[in-house]
Formats: sequence, C-alpha cells, structure tokens
Amino acid sequence: MANTTVGIIGMGDMGRIVNACDRPDKFQALQKEYANENKINILPNGHLVSRDSDWIIYSVEAEVIGKIVAEYGPSTKVGAIVGGQTSCKAPELAAFDKYLPSDVEIVSCHSLHGPAVDPTGQPLVVIQHRASQKSVDLCVEILSCLKSKFVFLSGEKHDRITADTQAVTHAAFLSMGTAWAANKQFPWEINRYVGGIENVKINITLRIYANKWHVYAGLAILNPAAKEQIRQYAQSVTELFKLMLGGHREELAHRVKTAGAAVFTSHAADQTLLLADDVLDRFSLAETPKQRKPNNHLSLLAIVDCWWKLGIVPYDHMICSTPLFRIWLGVTEYLFRNEKLLDEVINTGIDDDTFRSDDLEFTFAARAWSECVSFGAFDAYRERFTNIQQYFAPRFPDAVRLGNEMIKEIMMHTKT
Repeated sequence: MANTTVGIIGMGDMGRIVNACDRPDKFQALQKEYANENKINILPNGHLVSRDSDWIIYSVEAEVIGKIVAEYGPSTKVGAIVGGQTSCKAPELAAFDKYLPSDVEIVSCHSLHGPAVDPTGQPLVVIQHRASQKSVDLCVEILSCLKSKFVFLSGEKHDRITADTQAVTHAAFLSMGTAWAANKQFPWEINRYVGGIENVKINITLRIYANKWHVYAGLAILNPAAKEQIRQYAQSVTELFKLMLGGHREELAHRVKTAGAAVFTSHAADQTLLLADDVLDRFSLAETPKQRKPNNHLSLLAIVDCWWKLGIVPYDHMICSTPLFRIWLGVTEYLFRNEKLLDEVINTGIDDDTFRSDDLEFTFAARAWSECVSFGAFDAYRERFTNIQQYFAPRFPDAVRLGNEMIKEIMMHTKT
C-alpha cells in the first residue's frame, strides 16, 4: 500500500479522507476548516482529485452520481481504481461503466451504517465490479483501518439485500415520524408510548430524521426492489388497519399469525430471541417512568405481513444487516414469539381506540411515502422529510445518544 493515494469526491458525513473535494464553491471554506489536517489535502474540484489519486471514491448522493461521474470520470488517472459508497449500486455502477476510461478498474463499497455509528464490527460491502483481485486486496487493506466486517457481493446482490434489510424499516420509521408530527405529538411526553418497543420507535425515528434526507431517498427511489417493498408495506398497513376498524378479530388474528409463522417459525426452532423488550426499557426520552399501555403495534404487524407477502426471510441477510434493522427485527421477533403479547396486540387493535388517531395518520403517511417513492419524486421526498425534521430537531442530540447506546446493546445480543 506504499505511496497509495486515496481521493474522495464529495465531502458529506461519510466522505472525508486524504485528497478530497466537494463542490467548487465550498473549496475555500473546506480549505480553511482542514488547514491543520496534514493528512487531508483539499483540492478545488474532482478533476484534480481524479488525476492525482490511486483510488477515487465518489461520496455523493445517488440521485446525482451519473452527473458527477460524467464530469470528473474522464480525468481519472490511468490505472487507478474507482468506487463509490452510495446505498444503491445500480445507478452508480452504470455511471462508472459509461463514463470511466477502459483502463480504470472499479471496486465499490458501502458501509451499512450511518456516520454516527462506530464502524467496528459493522458490515462493509466490497464489490469487485471490473477489477483484478490485486486491486480488491488493495482496497480491503485501505479499508481495514475501519475494523469493519467485510462482505463481498455483486452490485445486484447488494441492492437486493439492501432493499430487504433497509427499505421497509425506513418506511416504517419515516411514517411514524410523519404521524406524530401530523398529530402535533412528541410521543415521549405522553403516557401512551411507554416501554422498550416504544423506546425503539421513538429513538430510531428521531435518529433517522436527524440524518440527511438523500440517504433514504436514494435507496428508496433508485432501487427497484425497494420500491416494491415500500408499496407492499403501505398496502399491508392499510389492510390491517381496515381489519381493526371493521372489528374483524378472527380475520386479523389469522392473517397476523399466518404471517408470523411464515417469517419466524423456521428460525425459532433453534434460536434464542435476538432481543427482549425489557432490555430496552431504560432507553427512554421521558423524564419520569410511566406504566406501559397496550398498543396494537400496527407498524410491527405490517412489517411482518409485508415480509410474508413478498417471501422475505429477514434472517437470511443478517450478515449484511444494519444496526437499525437488527433492532427492528429484534423487537418484532420478540412480539411475534410471545403468544400472550401477540394476542394482547390483536385484541387491542380490535377493542381499544386509544391509538386510532395515530394509526389513521400512520396509514396516511405510509401510503404517501409509497406514492412519493413510486413517482420517483425526489423534491417531494425532500420537502416531506425536511418539514418533519424541523419539527423534531430540538430532541435530536438526546435521540442520537440513546440510539448509539441501543445499537451497542444490540451488538452485544446479536452475533452474526
């Protein structure tokens, strides 16, 4: 690895290493910010990064990857390696194939966690798209400083697994935040959302909204598999909510338990629970503890219904799972493998209208996010996301702190 220079095009939260640039209008500000960093060389534009670096990583939004590679790709140093770390590889790799010179090798990557998460032990996908094994080994050697767990996949397999482990999870949390904002609620301040599962809902929803909108928009809109899953999730939410509204107890119970059996039975035979509700009881934003109230957990029922309808077995992808997915799978599994609690949830959905207004807004939200994704509406996605982001912004520091603690807890309880 001697004398190997790494270049970054795009200096977002996940891209600040060695030779680096962002938009030309940010050059002077970044140069000043990194004046005392002798390992980071800020350059005016991507042409200079491309010409001078041995491995160039495009750290830009998936929405604009084609435009950026078209501009800077032709300047790539002869024999260099090029990669990217967008969450959707299909448009990224297509742009590399189209705009990079033929004498350039392509090794892409994707860290399956957010910028605030310690990368140690977290999955890091490496994609050998158009490259020798020697180039792959070099990239792995450079990335080894992150102490992540390497997973080697094709771009197509990456996108399928990413959709399976992130798309519906994100849709659920985005919809929860939308519903709470629509009802002008801060859920930790009211006595309906109490207990470990509720803490997960609140803290992870706020954690997602504390990030940048394009991280989720790119995965949802540009990944065909993600579109299908988000559409099914909205449909599952709608159909289950209608069963609750109509008082169809037997039909609701049959559908929920059929879905649970399809998703969890084969795994439950020889595995302990990933997570217990009481493990997360202490991760609350509420100032004083309150007693747990029964909830119909529509968001959880719908995610298992969605997996069942699409034939997704979530345990198949644990090696590539994100911390958020492991948390969500853990509490979902806890619910569905606790028959007494599952019956309570079903009965609550039929008999108790405590959460009706929240569930109504949640159903509207799930359908609206699905439409946004189906239409490929980046502008609408950004506007929806940022409006809700502003509503919850004052509590982001606490939520991110508690989210990090929950992730550490999950890592202790889930060994993959």
